[in-house]
Amino acid sequence: MKNKIFIKLWENISLEEEIISFLKISLYKALSLLKVISKEVCLTLTSDEYISKLNRIYLGRSYPTNVLAFPLNKGKGPMTSHLGDIIISVDTAKKEANLYNLDFENYLLSLCIHGLLHLLNYEHEKGVYAPWLMQKNELNLLKKLAKKKGKKELLNFVKRREYMPAKLAVNVDHVATVREARKSYYPDPVHAAVLAELGGADGIVLHLRLDRRHIKERDVRIIKEIIKTKLILEMAIDENLIKFAKEIKPYQVTLVPERPEEITTEGGMNLEEKVEEVKKVVKELNQSGIKVSLFLNPEEKAMKLAKKTGAQIVEIHTGIYAEALNEEEKEKELSKIEIAARIAKDLGLIVHAGHGLNYENIGPVAAIPEIEEFSIGHSIVSRAIMVGMEKAVKEMKELILRARS
Repeated sequence: MKNKIFIKLWENISLEEEIISFLKISLYKALSLLKVISKEVCLTLTSDEYISKLNRIYLGRSYPTNVLAFPLNKGKGPMTSHLGDIIISVDTAKKEANLYNLDFENYLLSLCIHGLLHLLNYEHEKGVYAPWLMQKNELNLLKKLAKKKGKKELLNFVKRREYMPAKLAVNVDHVATVREARKSYYPDPVHAAVLAELGGADGIVLHLRLDRRHIKERDVRIIKEIIKTKLILEMAIDENLIKFAKEIKPYQVTLVPERPEEITTEGGMNLEEKVEEVKKVVKELNQSGIKVSLFLNPEEKAMKLAKKTGAQIVEIHTGIYAEALNEEEKEKELSKIEIAARIAKDLGLIVHAGHGLNYENIGPVAAIPEIEEFSIGHSIVSRAIMVGMEKAVKEMKELILRARS
């Protein structure tokens, strides 16, 4: 038995036959791509009035939504041949396509795909990883099925709508800072890196400074060999450091500005008139199999210049937000981070963030959907003095996950 798609227009809704045919063919292809066989799906294209009625009866809300899905295979028993019903309000779809500046046919298709995945029991409102898995399937299908006109805009829209729980990369520099205070061999950042991984760290960050004030080449070499997650090496643009990075081959190099007299990194890179220089370094590191991230202030121009360098990742500087003295200033800086993250994502860059983030201020930034990873060091190492590294990392990871779920 082949799959069957039934489409009906309801409540005086009219659509061009070409659009209906496009949706029907696309749903057949979607089922095939998902390896679903011998199933039936009913798609109803209706009005705001009718979908409001369904919302009121079944979900207890009296307003229209863009799509509803009623799966028939929710239980633990064997799946029936009829997957269920997808109901879409054409009225709302047109309004939203216009509001988001999206191609109407592609947007209508995205609602069909969204509903179809619900019929297959995918979920985006519960759990930590379920939203990511549903979005992953939506994107895969839309990449193959959406019309070329407006496809890029639609994919970017869907990417922003749901998100994967952000990762945590732990910077262990300041374990080495304590070691260097006595010029001793302990505490060892290698030990700290292992404990951070046990606490759930998704990566270990090391800043090899020009003056070697804390992390040494020895630390980088041993940690690279011993950790199971990824190594991220922070460094300034320097010939010897580039040579060392190419030898060690960390997963990622984050290029940062550096001044000898600074206590910590004071801000993002200034790419003005440096695009070609940075582009050359990015290319050299990429050719050695190393991904490159640029540490940048949350500014639109900085994100656009970053794209020109060929870097794969931007790490947005959150220091000004973290140091804000009042709520008004904090909200202003948070807004800058949000906008910069959205612009970077739309440009096709992977978005990370870090600097000054701690257990009190991480929540609002962790909720920004475009940010995929946070780099945090000082606050975790400080907390680790009191409760231990493993627990300190677990606590921070929990705060990040809570902001996303």
